[in-house]
Amino acid sequence: MEEHHCCFYSKMLSRFSISSFMLSLVIVLVVRVLYVMYQCGKPFPKGASGSFTTLIVLGSGGHTAEMLSLLSVLRMDRFTPRFYIAAATDNMSLHKARSFEDSLADEPAVKEDSLQYTQINRSREVGQSYVTSVWTTILATVHALWLMIRIRPEVILCNGPGTCIPLCLIAFLFKVVGIRWSSIFYVESVARVKKLSLSGLLLYRLRLADQFFVQWPQLQNKYPRAHYVGCLM
Repeated sequence: MEEHHCCFYSKMLSRFSISSFMLSLVIVLVVRVLYVMYQCGKPFPKGASGSFTTLIVLGSGGHTAEMLSLLSVLRMDRFTPRFYIAAATDNMSLHKARSFEDSLADEPAVKEDSLQYTQINRSREVGQSYVTSVWTTILATVHALWLMIRIRPEVILCNGPGTCIPLCLIAFLFKVVGIRWSSIFYVESVARVKKLSLSGLLLYRLRLADQFFVQWPQLQNKYPRAHYVGCLM
């Protein structure tokens, strides 16, 4: 009888210990997520390095033109080395990025070994069925994870292409677990006048972006955490 009670209490104690551990883990994780969300958007500390490893996400259509226009007014010596990334089917964006960098070749801060151009798998192609997109989404996420581990950017610049979503999600997770703190700067496309793009809406609602910029005042009124910067084109 006593052995039966001892066995029963041992099982109860074991279950209680596991439950307590899991509860503590959840609490720590929640606290860490809240801390990261609180710290997002704060300026770099005074002792921060003079330049930052920068990941620049390009997109087809007007996204790349807008991004390059934005880069043209930045102090590029502060954002080096630079990694340009575009979808695997988007060769034109990387070609435009190379042409842009060639125009900066005379500047002393620009060195060939500080520039890299790479591509990332799309989660879903236009017209692809949702059934097959499950597998491609998994592959794209794994590829994005590998790229983030390899690059470990300190700054991420993006302005709307869907390829930025897995990269920004992974960057946020890296903040939570303490692997790397990447500041995400999102600039909504000038074509978005009344409502955010799907990418912008996700980053805004999930609070993934450290700084969120819009180019129309009505968007800033609708999304108060956004910063209105006027038209950048």
